[in-house]
Amino acid sequence: MISDITKTRLITLILSTLILTTSASVFNNVTCISNKTFTPNSTFHHNLNTLLSTFSSKVLSGNNTRFFKTSSGENDHSNTVFGLFMCRGDVPFPLCRECVGFATQTIASSCIRSKEAIIWYNECLLRYSYRFFFSIMEEWPRYQIKIPLGDSVILHSNEFYTALESIFSELPNEAALSLKGSSSSGQFSVKQANASATTTLYGLAQCTPDLSTNNCRQCVMDAAAEFSMSCCGGSIGESVLFPSCVVRYETYPFYQHSGTSLPTMINAGRNKAKVIEIIVILGAFLVILFGIGHTFLRMKARKRRKRKAFLRENTELGVEITSLESLEFDLATIEEATDKFSDERRIGKGGYGQVYKGILRDGEEIAVKRLSKKSGQGGEEFKNEVLLIAKLQHRNLVRLRGFCQEQYEKILIYEYVPNKSLDHFLFDSLKERQLTWPEMYKIIKGIARGILYLHEDSPLMIIHRDLKPSNVLIDSNMNPKISDFGMARMVAIDQIQGATNRVVGTFGYMSPEYAMHGQFSVKSDVFSFGVMVLEIISGKKNSCSFESHRVDDLLSYAWNQWKDELLLQWLNPILQESYTQNEVERCVQIGLLCVQEDPDDRPTMGMVASYLNNVSVEMPIPLEPAFFMCGKRRRDGVEHGSSSGQTTNYYLTSSLNEISTTHVFPR
Repeated sequence: MISDITKTRLITLILSTLILTTSASVFNNVTCISNKTFTPNSTFHHNLNTLLSTFSSKVLSGNNTRFFKTSSGENDHSNTVFGLFMCRGDVPFPLCRECVGFATQTIASSCIRSKEAIIWYNECLLRYSYRFFFSIMEEWPRYQIKIPLGDSVILHSNEFYTALESIFSELPNEAALSLKGSSSSGQFSVKQANASATTTLYGLAQCTPDLSTNNCRQCVMDAAAEFSMSCCGGSIGESVLFPSCVVRYETYPFYQHSGTSLPTMINAGRNKAKVIEIIVILGAFLVILFGIGHTFLRMKARKRRKRKAFLRENTELGVEITSLESLEFDLATIEEATDKFSDERRIGKGGYGQVYKGILRDGEEIAVKRLSKKSGQGGEEFKNEVLLIAKLQHRNLVRLRGFCQEQYEKILIYEYVPNKSLDHFLFDSLKERQLTWPEMYKIIKGIARGILYLHEDSPLMIIHRDLKPSNVLIDSNMNPKISDFGMARMVAIDQIQGATNRVVGTFGYMSPEYAMHGQFSVKSDVFSFGVMVLEIISGKKNSCSFESHRVDDLLSYAWNQWKDELLLQWLNPILQESYTQNEVERCVQIGLLCVQEDPDDRPTMGMVASYLNNVSVEMPIPLEPAFFMCGKRRRDGVEHGSSSGQTTNYYLTSSLNEISTTHVFPR
C-alpha cells in the first residue's frame, strides 16, 4: 500500500500541476496613445518590430530576465523606439516568459499605428515609446480595476479600511527600499494585515527598477491614493496600474509569499482527512477559476477579432482610442501650436467658440476648437463629447486628435481639413467654380456614407441633429467629412426616437416634426441630408430667395421643377458643363424623398446609400414635401422668430443661443 506521506506528496504534485496549468497570463488593458502615429512599413515600424522581437528573444533565452529595457534605431533619432518589460517579482519565470510573449503579440496587433503604447497583464507590463522615458516616473496613462461587493459585510467594517491603510502606509517605503541593490526579480514588496478574524488583506506594490527610490515611493503613494480607504465606499479587491508602478490588494493570497512554496503549504504530518478536504476545496475553486478564465479569454479573443476586422476595413483611420488620457494635450503645447490663439491663426467661429489652425512641433497641422466660456458647457458635458467623438472612426467623419482641459480652458483638437466647409463651395461666388459634377456627386455619396455610419454602424447610434453644409468639411482629395458633434446626451438603450423641449439646430435643415414639436429620430438627419442634396444640385440656400414674386422655399421650388420636368433649368449653371443627367435626376428624387413631411415616408440612410450606389434599384415617387417659408411654416403658420440659416438652441417657449448638437443612443 502507498504510505500516507506518499499519498500526500502525490496530492501535492497534482495540486501543483493544477495551479501551473491555470496560471495563464491574465490580460488587463492595453492603451494606444494616439498623439503620434507612424506609417506602416516605415523606419519607425521596422524599429518597433525589432524591439518587440528583442523582448521575445530575451525571455526565451532562459536567463531568468524579469526586467529589461532597450532601444532600437539609435542611429536615427527621429525613429528611435524605447521600450521595457517587467514581470511581477513573485511569478515563476516560465509564466513571466509566457506573459511577455503574449504582451508583444497583443500590443503589436492592438496598437497598429501608435508611436507609444502600454499593456498590462496581471503578471507583467510592457511599454514602448518614440520618446525617452527610462528612469522617469510616469503616472499616465493609468488603468484601474475594481471588484465591488457592496453587500459584503467586511466592506462595512472599519477594520477592513484600517487594515488597508496599514498595508499601504508601509508599502511605498518598502517597495522603494527594495530597489536598493535589487536584482531583476527583487523590485517589489508585499504586505498583509488581518481585516477580521476570518479575513486577511494582501497587498502588493512594484516599481520599474530604473526608478530612483524617491520616485518609486512617490509613484506607489500616488497609485495607492486612488483606493477608497473610507468606510463602505471601497472594493473587496482593487488594482491601480501606472506605467512606472503597480499596486494591488485582494482578500486572498494572489502572490506567492517569500520563502514559501506549495509543498510546504501541505504538511505531511497533518491529518489525512484535513488534507483531502483542502484539496477538494482548492480543486473545485481552480476548476471554477479555470472556467471563468477560459470564458474571459474567449470573449477577449472575440472582441480582438472584431477590432482587427474593423481596423482592416478602415486602415486609413489610425489607431484605436482606448482612453481619455491617451488623447490629452497640455495647454502649453496648444498655445505654442496656435501662437497663443493669435488672430492670424483663427480660421472660423462655431456655436462653441473660436476655431484655430495649429502646427505641432513635428509639423503636423491641427484644427483647435477653443470652447467659449459662455457656451454653458460643463466639464462633464465636455468629457462626454470627447468620449463620443473618440468612438467614431470613419473616412467621412472629422477625426478627433485630442483635447485639453486645463485652468479655465476646454479645447478640442481635430485633424486639419484644408478646404474649409461645403458651404464655401456651394455659396461662395469664387469657390463654387472649383467643383465639377463628378466631385459634387462624390461629396453627396460621402456624406450619405458618413450619416449611415452614425445611424447604423458606429459603436453608438448617433443622431446629429444639425447637419448642414457648414458642418461638412472638404479634405484635400475633395472627400467630405462630417463635423461638429456636440452636447451629446444618453437615452434609453432600446429607444429609436425621442422628444425634447429643447430644439437645437438650424432653420431650413430641421425636419418639421423636430422644429415644431421637438420630436427627433434618425429620420430628422435624413431630412437635413435631403435639403443639402437639393442645395448641392441647385447651388442655392434653402431660403426664400427664389423669384421675388414667389414665396416658395427651396423644397417647394425643387418639387415644382421636378413635377414639371424642368430639372435641368434648375441645375446650378456651374455644373451644366459636367453633369450626368441620370445622376442629377436620381439625386433630386432622393432629395425630395428625404424631405417628405411624414418621417415614415422618408427612406433610411441605408436605402439612400443603395439608391446612390445601384442605379438598378427602383425608387418610390416622392410626395409633396414639407414647406418652410422665411421662419414660418406655411400650413401651420407658427412663428419661429429666426431666419433660415441661423443655428438655434431654444426651448419651445424660450430664446436663442448659437449651438449645435448630437444625440447618441447606446447600441
